Amino acid sequence: MLNAIAKSIRNLLLPIALLSVPAGLEAQINTDRVMDIGRNALYFEDYVLSIQYFNQVISVKPYLCEPYFFRGLAKFNLGDYQGAEDDCTRTIDCNPFVVNAYQVRGLARINLEDYAGAIEDYRTALRYDPENIGVLHNVSLCYLQEKQYEMADSTLDYLLKVSPGYTDAYMLKSEVSLERGDTAAAFTYADTAVSRDPYDARYWSARATIRLMQEDYKDAEGDLTQAIRLGIDNAPNFINRALARYNQKDLRGAMADYNEALDLDPDNYIGLYNRGLLRAQVGDDNRAIEDFDKVLEMNPRNMMAMFNRALLRENTGDYAGAIDDYTRVLQRYPEFAYGYRRRADLYKKTGNPRLAAKDEDKLLNMALDEQFGKQTKADDTRQTRRESDDDDVDNYEKMIVADDNNLTGYNNDYRGRIQNRNVEVRMQPMVAMTYYEQPSEIINHSLYHKAIDALNSGQGGTPKLLMTTRERPLTESEVERHFTLINSRKLDEATGHGCAEQHFRRALDFYLVQDFDSAVGDLDDAEACDGSFFPTYFLRSLINCKKIEVERSQQTAEAGLFKPEGGTGLPFHDYDTVLADLDKVVELAPDFPYAYYNRACVKAMLRDFLGALDDLGKAIELDGSFAEAYYNRGLVNVFLGNNRQGIDDLSRAGELGIASAYNVIKRFRK
Repeated sequence: MLNAIAKSIRNLLLPIALLSVPAGLEAQINTDRVMDIGRNALYFEDYVLSIQYFNQVISVKPYLCEPYFFRGLAKFNLGDYQGAEDDCTRTIDCNPFVVNAYQVRGLARINLEDYAGAIEDYRTALRYDPENIGVLHNVSLCYLQEKQYEMADSTLDYLLKVSPGYTDAYMLKSEVSLERGDTAAAFTYADTAVSRDPYDARYWSARATIRLMQEDYKDAEGDLTQAIRLGIDNAPNFINRALARYNQKDLRGAMADYNEALDLDPDNYIGLYNRGLLRAQVGDDNRAIEDFDKVLEMNPRNMMAMFNRALLRENTGDYAGAIDDYTRVLQRYPEFAYGYRRRADLYKKTGNPRLAAKDEDKLLNMALDEQFGKQTKADDTRQTRRESDDDDVDNYEKMIVADDNNLTGYNNDYRGRIQNRNVEVRMQPMVAMTYYEQPSEIINHSLYHKAIDALNSGQGGTPKLLMTTRERPLTESEVERHFTLINSRKLDEATGHGCAEQHFRRALDFYLVQDFDSAVGDLDDAEACDGSFFPTYFLRSLINCKKIEVERSQQTAEAGLFKPEGGTGLPFHDYDTVLADLDKVVELAPDFPYAYYNRACVKAMLRDFLGALDDLGKAIELDGSFAEAYYNRGLVNVFLGNNRQGIDDLSRAGELGIASAYNVIKRFRK
């Protein structure tokens, strides 16, 4: 289970009004405004900060339901599932009609493997909202985990009555059929899903998995090829297609797929093990050893990988290494006859007849035991083994397939979680002004401009102002620091550049603690002080862009969620204000590449792709090492059908450190 439900948060939050609150003044705080700031921090995944705001409200008004719910949501995203369950329980005790509290507590209980408790929550939620698709989806999966197959099936039948177009229900019914051992029915449901929505790659992938179980390797390969074409070029699909190709004797195709899979997921155990076996079969011993080295680095107790490496070391003349591997395998499996035979032969080759004779005596005794009545193991004629079948070293030569559980990928696909199954192709983020950024081991180029350097000069011990696309949440101590700065900053100049910078600095503090309205207020004052101070317009454009994102989430907010007393009173902003501020930056600082870049990001959101191309070109002209600009221009070009130019830009972005550019290139070259 992953540790975030960020997409769900965006559907849960309401519009937000913000006000900074000095620490230590809990008795005087406006709890509605502090709740709004906390929800804003929650929306932008600044979970630690949001919990601090909710704690302030709880300390003043512990009888309110709302802060417990949102604090529980923040705890869930931080992986504190017990804390999330406790806070949701407090919410439900306070107001038993909050359907979202049952949903979040259900997800927390799933992570705590309390499926029975989750079922109880979901059934309660259905009493208040009987046609909630997400709840029906999740409770079906919980029934599946509890092996209550009849309940899972009947719930899914009801889900299809409520929402006949909900194609995922057919895949869930396919999963139920697989758990019951009815592969034919599982295939029928998967086939229905593909027929109803042939553009969803997940359905092709799931049907292919069932075809692999039926040993229909040719059609499984076709389904997986279609899944990859439609956009799911993840490692498991390449690995499954490699298995289909291997079983059709297409060793070259299988090898190519294992290489693709390991490019996407270099630590994929199945891919490394199977590629090692395949390399060994075609005589590529040294590179096969490299694959098994990696497997053993990941799991030193994998004796089948160790035995395969021993055989390969023997083939390449590394007798000492091979004997060492054979010995460790035999310590784990003291009845493994073939291991003694291989080690005995090597002892002879290396001039150790005494040790060879000892191994041969062991083999003789084992043969006598077999002949005179000791039960022997039945032959296993399968060509593959399951991933979890790692206790029988005799299976060392068999290719690995995924375990029976979760074969189609749907039996842990709970609604409300972020899934890794398909990485979405999206543009790089806008450039932000901040003091803090996520480190990168690859991107070494700093976003620099002389005006930002001038702002940093003479600031003493304060952190340096940065331009970055890799913003990071603040730590608790950093949050406290900026609250202190908000309260201590002097606004002693009435007009001019100094006045503008003072308001700008405090606006930045407000921005970093997610108090957007107070930040915009200070920036408006900064503009009044000095209309030529361009950082004012740049930061305000960024903040207003974020406000739009939050406010638009209201349109998808679920009915019945907490509503603040008196409403929010917020107007709905549009991007005209954002673009006007960025136009002003370009006018005042035409050599500032990040204004063009951010304006391109906004234009792309508004589907003005030609305008975005122009701005990205200008940003690159001003900063030839601007990796994010190359990446975004590459995506825009590909979207417009200019694949060659797009791939060239993506290649340059990859050279400059954006590794994901290479995966995008592979996708659009197919």
